[in-house]
Amino acid sequence: MAETRMVVRNISDTARWAAVFRANESQRPDALFRDPFAARLAGSLGVEIADTLPEGNSHAWAWVARTYLFDQFIEREIQHGVDLVVNLAAGLDARPYRMQLPPALLWIEIDLPEILTYKEQILAQETPTCRLERIRTDLSDRTARKSLFSGLAARGEKILVLTEGLLIYLDSPEVLSLAQDLAANAQFQRWILDLHSPGLLHMMQRTAGTQLSQVGAEFKFGPPEGPPFFEPAGWKAVEVQGLLKTAARFKRPPLGLRFIALLPDSKGAQGSRPWSGVCLFVRST
Repeated sequence: MAETRMVVRNISDTARWAAVFRANESQRPDALFRDPFAARLAGSLGVEIADTLPEGNSHAWAWVARTYLFDQFIEREIQHGVDLVVNLAAGLDARPYRMQLPPALLWIEIDLPEILTYKEQILAQETPTCRLERIRTDLSDRTARKSLFSGLAARGEKILVLTEGLLIYLDSPEVLSLAQDLAANAQFQRWILDLHSPGLLHMMQRTAGTQLSQVGAEFKFGPPEGPPFFEPAGWKAVEVQGLLKTAARFKRPPLGLRFIALLPDSKGAQGSRPWSGVCLFVRST
């Protein structure tokens, strides 16, 4: 059997993969969101990644539901007084350009230098709808991270943190450490993140994860506790929305999965059940 050619070069390339699904959704007449920049950001490499990874195009509905839920949570939190959005591992997210945001809102993107430079080049002629800054740093450097968070805390009174598509690439101690560092600053009040069950994590590890792990993008985080995992670190979940149920509302998943979506959706531990969702947390310490 011929070997599958490796297309993904590093963890940052997964942002191009995600952009493919935003681009495809934006072309639908019934699109749940419009991202006119996604196709350019994904580029031909993004399409090739989606076409090459095992099941790389099989779960578009989940990517779309995740984006939709993040959008909904962000809009609501801004309406409730958030004055600074901090997007950790921002990748190729284009929300500061595609969403109608308050002009006075400060949005800060944090990621590795290469991916942010690439995005700046693609969007050089575009104008964000709010104040936008980018910070190049390696979030795995805890000393630098804590210093960065401390500085950001001085720039906002009600800060919303986003980690879309980040935590799954960290192990449990790393996620706990990140959660603790965020909670150490009182201004970091809200946090939106996506979460996977152990059952879904294992499925992902056997498909796309087989190639991603070879370039340092291993799927790792799917806590057995579910959202309560974050409580010892000072964060409490106040809303949890499953991706399948959300996607089924808009008839995005295959028909068979829509029947599964009728089952009750637990807000706690999911165990071996393939489940993923978007969660809104509040700082509880």
